[in-house]
Amino acid sequence: MKRAAYSDLSLWLKSTNRKPLIIRGARQVGKTWLARNLAKENKHDLIELNFERDPLAVELFESNDPRESLKRIERRFGRRIQADKTLLLLDEIQAAPQILAKLRWFYEELPQLPVIAAGSLLDFALEDHSFSMPVGRIRYLYLEPLSFEEFLDADGKSLLIDYLESVDLQTAIDPSTHRQLLDSYRTYMLIGGMPEAVAMWKDTQSLVACSEVHQSLL
Repeated sequence: MKRAAYSDLSLWLKSTNRKPLIIRGARQVGKTWLARNLAKENKHDLIELNFERDPLAVELFESNDPRESLKRIERRFGRRIQADKTLLLLDEIQAAPQILAKLRWFYEELPQLPVIAAGSLLDFALEDHSFSMPVGRIRYLYLEPLSFEEFLDADGKSLLIDYLESVDLQTAIDPSTHRQLLDSYRTYMLIGGMPEAVAMWKDTQSLVACSEVHQSLL
């Protein structure tokens, strides 16, 4: 499914003044997928660390020297990191929030290496930690569930998106298109924007199956 946030990530990746990026948002909204897809589409080698799955990965960042951290990561993965061809993903960063303070050194000393940190419920994780956040040296992106327009695109109704973008409050919408939009909006209200539920709808067109996904997510 296409995400509107992907264009922001593409611009970030190509920026000449790129800062480490922190993707925030609820669980299962697609933060990790978005970062992986960015690496794939731009032919970058993805180095992915998950601090929930691998708590000992924190040890790779004991030094404030980002080059030393990268050497340790290279030895862990058995792969060379090339700043212009590698994307470093620090996933589930809320499990190791102290790593956030280290991002300033990546910005100041290795700005050519794209670094993405993704985490859920970061505000709660940071309440129990006292360290200086690297203000001005990181960038935030908040990822929400799919919007109505993103849902329409996933549901194969991109022409309705084009129509919505072409009208304003003064435009008279014809009854047929109005009914289509209302029907789609009611469906969107039932399914919501969680990617797994939208994918299930796309595959099955079953509200029952989507409800099972909702219960699983809850």
